[in-house]
Amino acid sequence: MNAAQIQKDTKDRMDKALDVLKNELKGLRTGRASPALLDSIRVDYFGSPTPLKQLGNITAPEPTQLLIKPFDLNSLKDIEKAIRSSDLGLAPNNDGKVIRLQIPTMSGEQRTKMAKKIKEVAEHAKVSCRNIRRDANKHFDDGEKAKTMSEDDVKKGKDDIQNLLKLYEGKIDEIASTKTKEVMEQ
Repeated sequence: MNAAQIQKDTKDRMDKALDVLKNELKGLRTGRASPALLDSIRVDYFGSPTPLKQLGNITAPEPTQLLIKPFDLNSLKDIEKAIRSSDLGLAPNNDGKVIRLQIPTMSGEQRTKMAKKIKEVAEHAKVSCRNIRRDANKHFDDGEKAKTMSEDDVKKGKDDIQNLLKLYEGKIDEIASTKTKEVMEQ
């Protein structure tokens, strides 16, 4: 691998770590109704765990309510059961055609716990990026040992990777900060 390939690979992998962070934060409860809140729920549908969003339309008609309209009315009970057994703490209201989920407002203690969770998830993303940097630096060291890169190229490459890491850590902090503000506002 040459320096440009190492940098491109590192950037691609850090982008993926950022996407993982965004997806994890999407599923956290903020006190506002969001269809993404139900992304992690799997419904036992004809014996196979199926993502809820594949079984029906999920909308947020009000800021504190989610509405699930299944494509197949026979799946209503299975969807209701999956929501009850999830760790979201939501009570589904089944009227025979749709399921309504009231999103309760979060207490101050719940908001603080959620902020800590956001911080943890962000720290995991940073650790992933640091591991990616370590791998890139190892590639540079291997290139130097194999005499395919000069010492100056290796030093410049490692500096570029370090700057890339700082950039991505800044993006992670910004995303986490935005989500924390969203959780903490009432």
